[in-house]
Amino acid sequence: MSDEEDLDDLEPEQDDLEKEDDKDTEEWEDYKKEGEDLSEDWLPTPLTEEMVKEGLSMLCKTGNGLAHAYVKLDLKDKDLTDISLLCSYIHLRYVDISENHLTDLAPLNNLTHLLWLKADGNQLRSAQLNELPYLQIASFAYNQITDTEGISHPRLASLDLKGNRIQVVTGLDPEKLKSLHTLELRGNQLYTTMGINLPKLKKLFLAQNMLKKVEGLESLSDLTTLHLRDNHIETLSGFTKEMQSLQYLNLRGNSITSLRELAKLRELPKLRALVLLENPCTDETDYRQEALVQMPHLERLDKEFYEEEERAEADEIRQRMKEEQEQEPQPEHDLEPDQPST
Repeated sequence: MSDEEDLDDLEPEQDDLEKEDDKDTEEWEDYKKEGEDLSEDWLPTPLTEEMVKEGLSMLCKTGNGLAHAYVKLDLKDKDLTDISLLCSYIHLRYVDISENHLTDLAPLNNLTHLLWLKADGNQLRSAQLNELPYLQIASFAYNQITDTEGISHPRLASLDLKGNRIQVVTGLDPEKLKSLHTLELRGNQLYTTMGINLPKLKKLFLAQNMLKKVEGLESLSDLTTLHLRDNHIETLSGFTKEMQSLQYLNLRGNSITSLRELAKLRELPKLRALVLLENPCTDETDYRQEALVQMPHLERLDKEFYEEEERAEADEIRQRMKEEQEQEPQPEHDLEPDQPST
């Protein structure tokens, strides 16, 4: 496999997104509980040649095709505090250093052939690395990262930063991240969606943050999936016709009180699946019907597909509303004040 080849896309199908979301919610809660029990005191444990030897696998040809090297390294859960030794393993393409106690990823800057990196469950405060020309998948989940600066890998397709301490997205340059299609920011401390100006993005996961509204996503014309579960969203302003590819929107567990807000989603021409469970508005009478009246192209609300009978009834209501609107008398223009007779 050459450095330029794409890795397999293992993202779940749209129909399975609710199941994946439930699973990830439970995983995040478990991780928080586990983290509370962990002591921050640990002995210095530098990476050794013996550990590397045990973790290496996948013998492949090197760049010139004349030699061979192991390109995969698994160092998961070794209590490591220092990976300086990795500087000399320049042929590595797949590296798993998750579940350690690492605070510094600088030794990875030498791994210019890296395709896949997993650094979950460490003590990282930053995901910053030098530009790695072939890196396609990177995961820094469940660390202590506070910002999104220093991420500029031109072939990066999937970036996972869930379970960190990020409050606002900054530094993600669309000119440098032209290949990024999946961004995972679930379980952070985001209070705004500003800063996610990535026109090539297709899947965006923002569940379990502190968001009250959607803003600054107008440029995401290729976005098909948007997860906003378990935030504090009260209004559906911020969705625009420029978001022309959005098909799946998860707003479960927010604070939307009025069904009138649904009218703001009519701007989304391709929206097919909407999740609104655990919002106050779902307690209103004829909730499912009202959603379909407002969005005739909707195929599924929450976890249930619409039946033909529901569609027919919504069509009738929509037609009746149109006729009533047409029959309403037009407001008369204010008359000019009486002119004095001549």
